[in-house]
Amino acid sequence: MFLFEMLDTSILNVALPTIGRDLHASTVALQWATGAYTVVFGGLMLAFGAAADRFGRRRVMLIGLALLGVASLATAFVTTAAQLVVVRAVTGLAAAMTTPGTMALAFRLFDRDDLRVRAATLISTVGLVGLAIGPTVGGFVLAIAPWQVLLLMNVPIAVLAILGVRVGIAEDTAADLHRDPADVLGAALGTASIVLALVAPTLFVNDGAGSWAPWTATAGAVVTASLFFLRERSARHPLLDLELVARPLVSSGLACKAAAGLATAGLGYMVTLQMQLDWGWPPALAAIGMLPQVIVLVAGGALIKPFVRRVGLDRAAWLSAAAVVFGLAVYGLLGGVGYLWVAIALVLVAAGMRVVGVVAGVNVLRGLPENRTTIGTALTDTVTQVASGTGIAVTGTILAALFTGDIATSTWSAQQTADFREAVMIAGLTLTAAAAALVGWGILRARSATDGPVSGSTADAVGGGES
Repeated sequence: MFLFEMLDTSILNVALPTIGRDLHASTVALQWATGAYTVVFGGLMLAFGAAADRFGRRRVMLIGLALLGVASLATAFVTTAAQLVVVRAVTGLAAAMTTPGTMALAFRLFDRDDLRVRAATLISTVGLVGLAIGPTVGGFVLAIAPWQVLLLMNVPIAVLAILGVRVGIAEDTAADLHRDPADVLGAALGTASIVLALVAPTLFVNDGAGSWAPWTATAGAVVTASLFFLRERSARHPLLDLELVARPLVSSGLACKAAAGLATAGLGYMVTLQMQLDWGWPPALAAIGMLPQVIVLVAGGALIKPFVRRVGLDRAAWLSAAAVVFGLAVYGLLGGVGYLWVAIALVLVAAGMRVVGVVAGVNVLRGLPENRTTIGTALTDTVTQVASGTGIAVTGTILAALFTGDIATSTWSAQQTADFREAVMIAGLTLTAAAAALVGWGILRARSATDGPVSGSTADAVGGGES
């Protein structure tokens, strides 16, 4: 399912110009063709993660896979941009039902940390391969077939996944689930706060910091998040048990994931603008310029196991997150000097992200009871999504505040170039400080970690024998 998530998004981005011409879609409509998926996916993960822990991870995943197949098949009948937005929203709903269960089921299948890390690494690698090959595959397909074929490719993926889950994963047992009453109000408040938090960055980037809309969305996110927090503290059977989130392993892992999401999204946004707008690189050359990051993300999986064996799961989480922060600092301080420093920053952030994406996620699940692993995965994915949106919002807001004129013009004045470079430096260092604070707090939490269903030395478990 991680392959579907990454391949689907990267392929659709390549097809957007063709979709716009075919459906006579506006820029806003195209934005929502991608945004609808992200908002629904991010907003509903917590709710469906909790549902899976109650009613069965395997059952919820199979329903989501069936919905994915139907939604993807519906693409063949799309004739307007509004219809495409609906299809993408339903696809996001299917992803919210399936993605959290992927890691939770893998965690349930193995009872040793070394095997869990290997399974998480494999899942991550497969998804990142999809991210890397998506644009290339999409380009070739568009050369010989209509754009609808790109989304119809999800149909056979869904069918294969359904067969794999039914054959390879046993049905959930009552001991692995819990039967607490559903927290409907908590689910509604949590979904509203996440949706608003994901919509706000888009509004900041498109409408600018001077508009009322992004600030209204941000205020709404803060209010609903506060109400969600109060609800979860007072509810007898909360959607998200805050005492579990406060466990050292869980909170440490979430902090590291948030730092990585903040840095990766912000850096990717800034580098893309810098290469094409500041340096004047064509899109093809800019894509080549991002290759160091892609190569490390895809090939870095081979380094995770020996690294974790050497330093242990807990230390690997914060060391890799620290590498992300250091890479972001390199870009903020030296990214304007030349491409070499940009490439170094991309490599450092990608290398750290490659490890923290696996290790921090495993640590979160290690710190939770067995019957809460799916919502734990959903929480991890949600934190990453919100942090990524925040990274883009911070960067876009600083650019909007400091850059004078239209940033998309073909030629900039000397003043505009200076404004852009100052804004990028300030945004890079702001994100560095925020990510560093998250990692620092995560380190302190990890050092106090005494809970989690793991016995013996973590390092010994990870470095144990093969099976």
